[in-house]
Amino acid sequence: MTTSLARNRAYGLLWGGQAISETGFSASMFAFPLLALAVTGSAAQSGTVLGAVAVVQLVVGLPAGALADRWNRKKIMLACEAAQAVALAGLVLALWTGAAGVVHLIAAAAVIGLCRALFEPAEDATLPRLVSTEQVPAAVAMNAARSNAAQLGGTALGGVLFAAGRIVPFVFDVVTHVVAFVALLFVRVPPHPAPTGPAPHLGRDVVEGVRWVWGHRRLRVTALCAISVNLFFSAYYLVIVVLGSERGVGAAELGVMAAMLGAGGILGALAAPRLHARFSPYALITGVFWGLTLLTPLAVFLRSGYATGVLFAAMAFLAPAANTAITTHQLLLTPDRLRGRLSGVMGVASGVAAAAGPAVGGLLAEFLPDDRAVLVCAAAIAVVTVLAAISPTLRGFSRDPAPEDESPELDRTSGSPT
Repeated sequence: MTTSLARNRAYGLLWGGQAISETGFSASMFAFPLLALAVTGSAAQSGTVLGAVAVVQLVVGLPAGALADRWNRKKIMLACEAAQAVALAGLVLALWTGAAGVVHLIAAAAVIGLCRALFEPAEDATLPRLVSTEQVPAAVAMNAARSNAAQLGGTALGGVLFAAGRIVPFVFDVVTHVVAFVALLFVRVPPHPAPTGPAPHLGRDVVEGVRWVWGHRRLRVTALCAISVNLFFSAYYLVIVVLGSERGVGAAELGVMAAMLGAGGILGALAAPRLHARFSPYALITGVFWGLTLLTPLAVFLRSGYATGVLFAAMAFLAPAANTAITTHQLLLTPDRLRGRLSGVMGVASGVAAAAGPAVGGLLAEFLPDDRAVLVCAAAIAVVTVLAAISPTLRGFSRDPAPEDESPELDRTSGSPT
């Protein structure tokens, strides 16, 4: 499967260009708060600049998914790469001339957030048209490996480049977007059917996308499983970092711990296609959840940051297998005309979970004894695991789902996720 995917020229160009582009993005995201602090001298404004990316992504996420179903997806991706290159080049020029202020930084961050909100659903919706149905799991897993590797490498590179000069990470990011733009020019994307009938209303398109995800039991169940586990694991991660700091774990060990989490994610994404081919979706998803349930309480007994890093690596290794099964089924269950909106809905939901998780973790660390905060997170993940294990919807998953028809039978009889 992976070998065949490697011979897919269109996917290879898209994957390679985005690996470079995402590395530049991670380098910039690491450098942005440092630059804001250097320019403004305010830690609060530094956080505002970095938060602008996430806020814009959340606000624009649902309309962006609808636009990915309405417009030419390749042109969306090209426009996003070009816009990011121009915005960052403007920031570089402002830094070079000494005119950069917080407004320049927030404007560049907002453009980046907008472009990422538009690019991701366009790419996700394009994926099943670039690869065969049998290659979708491998492509989903390789995209996850790409993101993990880019985040890990780009973050480290951002520190090195910023040390060389505050302008350097952003010059590097401009170059990465130009390279990604050129790679995209050579990607042949089969056009998706243009919407028929009267001109659609953006708001109605957004509502249709939300109803599609919520109205299909299989989509709803997988979405709730993924979002719940991501939320509680994000909380768990913050609790562990606070716990390690209070136990005297040094900054270097904490850094290694975070790096091992990224490395585990990369290895897990590389292994995910083989696991997906060998196990049923139900066995894969619930098996991963049970593994996380058993691993999370172990942090109570660990005193070393390195040992905790090994625990994180093991947990991160498991996660991509479940994510691959979930994402593959969601894409293949959804008609092409709705795939952008599927990605938009999932992106916003994941973004909310990613933002809420650390907040929950912070509250747990603040008001509960350290070990008890860990166990609360573990118990929450265990509840999600049990619900997934007894879910008749997950038990009924086929290995290769066929796309659904265009008129879902909404589940009006129960609000239950199972």
